[in-house]
Amino acid sequence: MKWSRDRPKLVAEGLMAAPSPPISRRDSLLRGAMGFAGMVALVGCAASEGDSLDPMAARLPDQATQDTPEDPPPIVAGEALDGALLRRFYAKRDFEPVWPTREAEARAFKAAILRARDHGLDPEFFQADLLRRMDSFPPDRRDLLLTHAVLTYAEALAFGALPPSRRKDREALMPEPVDVTEVLHVALDRPDPLAAIEALAPQTQSYTALREALQRQRAAGRADRARISRLRVIEANLERQRWLPRELPADRVWVNVPDQQLVLYRDNRPVFVTRVVVGEAMDRKQSPEFQTVIESALFNPPWIIPSDIVEADIRPMLKQDPLYLVKNKITLLPNGDAKQAPGPQAGLGAVMFEMPNRFDVYLHDTPDKEAFRRDNRRLSNGCIRVQNPLELAALLMNEPMQTIQRRVASANTVRESLPEPVPVFLSYHTALASPGRDVEIRPDFYGRDETLWLRLQKRPPEQDALRLGEMAAAQRPGAEATRRPAPASSARPTAPRRN
Repeated sequence: MKWSRDRPKLVAEGLMAAPSPPISRRDSLLRGAMGFAGMVALVGCAASEGDSLDPMAARLPDQATQDTPEDPPPIVAGEALDGALLRRFYAKRDFEPVWPTREAEARAFKAAILRARDHGLDPEFFQADLLRRMDSFPPDRRDLLLTHAVLTYAEALAFGALPPSRRKDREALMPEPVDVTEVLHVALDRPDPLAAIEALAPQTQSYTALREALQRQRAAGRADRARISRLRVIEANLERQRWLPRELPADRVWVNVPDQQLVLYRDNRPVFVTRVVVGEAMDRKQSPEFQTVIESALFNPPWIIPSDIVEADIRPMLKQDPLYLVKNKITLLPNGDAKQAPGPQAGLGAVMFEMPNRFDVYLHDTPDKEAFRRDNRRLSNGCIRVQNPLELAALLMNEPMQTIQRRVASANTVRESLPEPVPVFLSYHTALASPGRDVEIRPDFYGRDETLWLRLQKRPPEQDALRLGEMAAAQRPGAEATRRPAPASSARPTAPRRN
């Protein structure tokens, strides 16, 4: 098939005013892909209802090949497409149409996208409604529409349905970058292009088991309130799985905040497990989701207390007890921060694990050992307090416990680099699954599942918006503990850190 260039027909039908110089196939598709002509630039195609009739169709070819902020998105039947994504793909194929000679593959892709719920994805994010009636569109529009649907579906599998621009600031996990236009370009010349796109999704046992659990829930009979809630939790956690690297480091520290637990893996096997204290449920104190590396351990660390913690926690205590600063060895600093001297009762305890991140969140010890006896260990300002930090230090540094204990006993502030940086993940997974076992649900004490699920729907039902956060509130195992002003944070001694 060739791109039609029946410009006189469009003029006769009143869809384009003014004849213009002949337009090549490359320029015609290029303009359509970038929305320069709002799909009417794909000459020879009658305009569908809702399509844009853009007078910029008459721009010169060299102008049409430049991306500018003013370029409107291409529109098919009222649906705006991603022009930059389409341009990148079609440029690899000399702006030739893709699907007329690949009818079987086109049907397979269309069917897979309409089954996107199998991945916990809303098919409407990939123009499902238009795909169902795509046969009624002219050939040029069908090509762009299906290509766009496949590319955006590929992106959702590769990175998650929510791009960083639609995530919360604390949702900072991200897999390796993938150019989905190149993946599709290469896959189209192979026997099973759909398999290459599906392979962009996580291939882990956890992801597969969650998908299987999703199917079991859907097949379990009448969709009552409890089952609907469970389905949404699973779909939200499938998205979180897509935010992870496709292959986790074999050696890693893993903190799943809802579990309130830290696990050290060696060669993908857990070798050390300990309880942790995580951030309080109030928004500004919640522990975020991110990946970094532990670079060093700081023994007998001072705590540089951020100014917001000084104002919220320390100054109120100072009003109640004028000697509070003296008793806790805290000095107020001119910039509004404060500094607590190292020692047995210092907020960071005996050791802090330094791991660069924009949240100033760290793993560290704490003098409040009683906190680890509690079921509700949501007590910090966002940092992760570790129950057995010296054992963790010995494992990370490949040193005997006696060496670690001597460093602490010296009372000197000493920074020791790890033999090699160790990857660390802070995650928020409330649905855990493994092959052959039913999914395990963890308390969503930050109330993130429902809000994430709603962002995964292109058009959330009206009632869902009214019940925003209801599921999370129902799962909370009781009122939040009374907030403590106890100093405990993570930091290098030269910068303020969370607690």
